[in-house]
Amino acid sequence: MSEITGNIKLIGETKSFGANGFTKREIVLTIADDKYPQHILVEFIQNKCALLDKFKVDQGVKIAINILGREWINPQGEAKYFNAIQGWKIESLDGESANENSHIPDNNNNNEEPLPF
Repeated sequence: MSEITGNIKLIGETKSFGANGFTKREIVLTIADDKYPQHILVEFIQNKCALLDKFKVDQGVKIAINILGREWINPQGEAKYFNAIQGWKIESLDGESANENSHIPDNNNNNEEPLPF
């Protein structure tokens, strides 16, 4: 599990794609750096889109993420690679969290063994 922490720069609207009802919502975090701030795009998909409803621009948050990658072969036969940062949990730095039916265990005072991924 990875996490990123920063201030919300932008929260996008939920967008639907295709006939299958795939939905995606994007958030941009500004992460302080010694010289240059970094603006990181994080995607929330399907039922996770609603997690962003109670957050606002300039709010400090911590987001649990998965980093995903895929290969695409273009018509010329060349391999191209794409990465995505996908959020599945978000919490305010003042303690408020949003995590609906996560597929990754939360380990909040339970005695269950974590899954091996």
